[in-house]
Amino acid sequence: MLKIKLFPKGKKHQRSYRVVISEARSKFDGKFTDDIGYYTPKTNTFKIDQSLFDSWIKKGAQPTTGVALLLKKFSTSHGST
Repeated sequence: MLKIKLFPKGKKHQRSYRVVISEARSKFDGKFTDDIGYYTPKTNTFKIDQSLFDSWIKKGAQPTTGVALLLKKFSTSHGST
């Protein structure tokens, strides 16, 4: 099963995250299939390619809890693209 996950990048206290498609049982920082966006908590920036996201959802990928919360948060206040 494929999941839409947050992939951590950067130093310990300067994290940023890539939104990636990967196997559900893979490590959170392991191999991934596709890179569809990013999230930077320090600047509160979240951007996702909506067409890629929709196509992966149609293929059966499920967002993790963290990604689902980010989508909910940014779709109501800032409008994700």
